[in-house]
Formats: sequence, C-alpha cells, structure tokens
Amino acid sequence: MPLDPMVKAFLDRAAAIPRPKDWDVPPAITRQSFAAMMGLVGPKDVPVGKVENFVIPGPGGDIRARSYAPVAAAGPLATLIYFHGGGFVAGDLESHDGLARLFAAEGSFRVISVEYRLAPEHVFPAAVDDAWAAVQWIEQNAAGIGVDAGRIAVGGDSAGGTLAAVVTQLARDKGGLKIACQLLMFPNTLIGGETASLNEFAVGYFLERRAIEYFNSLYAPPGVDRNAPMVSPLKAKDFSGLPPAYVMLAGYDPLHDEGLAYGEKLRAAGVKVTIADYADMVHCFIYLQTVLPQAHDAVIEAARAVREALAAA
Repeated sequence: MPLDPMVKAFLDRAAAIPRPKDWDVPPAITRQSFAAMMGLVGPKDVPVGKVENFVIPGPGGDIRARSYAPVAAAGPLATLIYFHGGGFVAGDLESHDGLARLFAAEGSFRVISVEYRLAPEHVFPAAVDDAWAAVQWIEQNAAGIGVDAGRIAVGGDSAGGTLAAVVTQLARDKGGLKIACQLLMFPNTLIGGETASLNEFAVGYFLERRAIEYFNSLYAPPGVDRNAPMVSPLKAKDFSGLPPAYVMLAGYDPLHDEGLAYGEKLRAAGVKVTIADYADMVHCFIYLQTVLPQAHDAVIEAARAVREALAAA
C-alpha cells in the first residue's frame, strides 16, 4: 500500500525545513525539538475531569506522575498506566499530556502518565526500574489515588511501548501483580537487531534507522546485554501467561517487523492479541493529531480496546 498522501505531504514539508539531525546535537536539543513538535501536532483542548500531579518514590529518586480522570468520573477507576515515547532520551509528562488526555476522554478510564529517567544521563536499567517501581506503587496505593487495583493496564508508544512490554513480563515472573491488558504502540522490542523494515524504511519515514541506533547507543551502551529480555523483550524465552495485548503498528515504520514479531509470539503462546497494522502510516503517527484524521481514529480504536479489556478483567 502506498504511503498515505497526507503523511507524505507532512514529511515533505518537514524535510524542507533545515534542521540538525538528532545524532548531531546534544540530547538537550533533541528534547527541546521533540517537545516543540509534540506541542505543534499533538491533541488540543481535550476535555477531561480532574488532573493531578504527584510523585512516586523510585529507586533513583522521585518519579513524576500525572493522573487524568474522565469527565464526571467517580469512585475507583479502571486505569491505564502510560509510558511516553522519545527513544529513551526525550519525552516527559508535558510532551504526552495531550495524548494522555485523549486516552482518558475516549476510553472513559483513568490515565496515569509516568516519567522515567532518561539516557544518556541514566542508562539501562534506570528506565525499566522506574517503570516497574511506578506500576507496583500505583497498585499498592490504588485506593488512595482513585485506582481500581483489579483493573490496571499498562501501555505506551515507542520506547514507552517497550517499557510496557517489559513490565508485563516482570509482573508475570515476579507474581503478585495482575495486569489486565497491555497497549503496545510501535514498540522497539529488539534493540540492536536486524529486520527487513529497519532496512527498508531506514531513511525518510519520520523515524530513521540512524536515529534509532543513536538513541539505542545512549540507552544501552557497550556493556549492556542487548539480548536480555529486559532490554529487548522479543528475546524472552516464554510468552505464555502475559496479559491480552493491543499492538499498534505502522507499515512504513522501521520498527514494524519487530513489533509484529512480538505480537505473533504472544499469539503463539496463547495470549489474546489484536494487531492493528496501519499499512500506509509511519512510526508514531498518533502524534500527528492536528495533521491526520487517522491519528485521532487510531487512538479511539486503541482506547476502546483497552476499555473493553479492563471491563472484562
């Protein structure tokens, strides 16, 4: 299927604007650029109910979090714990504020957006440690923050999708914490691996292979075992007993094939899996809410799937 014309037009406009590549500038500049892009193309004026900032005690200090309740919500709510994308280098509560609001509004569940320590200041396993600590704390303190502890999902996009996949494996292996659903959108499940899509869409499709490799070098530098499942969740030996999954992919995404392989491994292990493969889209096209109507539709579909999984928990 050809690349969507609206996506192509957006990419052409972006390519016409001179700007340095992520691998040519310090991470602080990458973070500023990412925040600016998200502010420009992200969801606008999404109505939600109560929004609360709080902190979660983490292994490296306080973890910032933000809770979004739907309009007119009351009582303990089914909850999606959300980890932002940004290559493990960029992103924060602010960059994904619009998306978190959109999921809460469309899903009618609480969303708790969670930050985590970023590379290169904090390499693996800092992000995983923070994500796992946050999920445990939210479950243990559910009553005090309006969360139904029996109906918790985890999710995220790109690097955040990777963290969500890792957290579900940790929850299964360590026991005691039941996750009802995992929302994996464009996850990087094979860090440092080789796939056909990584080569075919290496340049010119929003996320480039060289950027992926650069971000991976900051997150998992020499000395980190990239074949460890906590780094590359696709390398896990056992996929059974994991929660139902909604896996969102894009046909022109360098990460497409490893995300698809993860969904297929879950399915082969008997896990209920929905693979939403948008064949004419690019990596994390859901960011482009002011550019693409399909971006909004894709979030609505994902939110609906999470809502149904949480209702069935």
